[in-house]
Amino acid sequence: MPKARKQQISLDDTRYYHCVSRCVRRAFLCGQDPYTGKCYEHRREWVQERLLSLTQVFAIEVIAFAVMSNHTHAVLYVNVDKAHSWSELEVIEHWHMLFTGNAMTRRFLIEEERDEMESWELHRVEQLVTLYRQRLADISWFMRTLNEFIARKANKEDNCSGRFWEGRFKSQALLDEQALLSCMAYVDLNPIRAKMASTPEQSDHTSIQLRIRAALAGKQPARLKAFDVEDIENCTLPCHLNDYLELVEFTGRALREDKAGHITKGTANLLARLEIELDNWMELTQGFEYQFHHLAGREHSIRQCRQADGLKRIRGSTNAKRLLA
Repeated sequence: MPKARKQQISLDDTRYYHCVSRCVRRAFLCGQDPYTGKCYEHRREWVQERLLSLTQVFAIEVIAFAVMSNHTHAVLYVNVDKAHSWSELEVIEHWHMLFTGNAMTRRFLIEEERDEMESWELHRVEQLVTLYRQRLADISWFMRTLNEFIARKANKEDNCSGRFWEGRFKSQALLDEQALLSCMAYVDLNPIRAKMASTPEQSDHTSIQLRIRAALAGKQPARLKAFDVEDIENCTLPCHLNDYLELVEFTGRALREDKAGHITKGTANLLARLEIELDNWMELTQGFEYQFHHLAGREHSIRQCRQADGLKRIRGSTNAKRLLA
């Protein structure tokens, strides 16, 4: 029996999650439909732009993403501290970027009208702010505002109605940095495995392409969570950007049959630091989504999480022990 979404997402266990959404009946979301010849390539830009724009509204950051022909991947970080740091006014301003709120929240945004509001109205606004703050740090609300927007736009273009996505999105909790980095590489290399691109920089509508383009200018993408090993206390990603780019490049070469794989110095150091064997790394980055259930990480990370939840059965422990020991 599937687990309830509230049991799959626990910010006490981790703030990192891998989310996958698939089109109904695996229909084409983007790209060229080989059966009808119709081109849906422009929809990939819809997904990318909507996904990244939502980071300006929610207290949720995008770490990695890939927009494929009939599904999307997103690795997300829930920045709870950021949500808690917002004032009441900031929470309402963020909420109104997507939703209309109500008459009281709209009045609250206008200083002159806010000063004239009665105490019961201010109390009601305070209750709404609490609700909005919670939703703005909620992955389910984030994915809902992404997928509903795309579904409505695609159905309008196709002049049809009905379900567009295969139910709700799939969620995997990434419990440690081993799970996080291998999942990121898995997502970033999706177009190469699918033969949609030959190199990471040619992988359109992926986070790795954005990171490479920004790196060439000595920067990091503004709307993606940053790498900076010197700033881990401020919730940046747990390695240098150059290490990660080298690791993805090596892994992508090893995936291709026409090129001999080799490990650069930076990549070897990163794998050694994560204590992941090369063969296991290759297996993870070719099928991460299918190696774990809703929890992903080393065996002791999964065990600690399950014990904290008061559950005895530990699904995924076999692959965790085999691949991330």
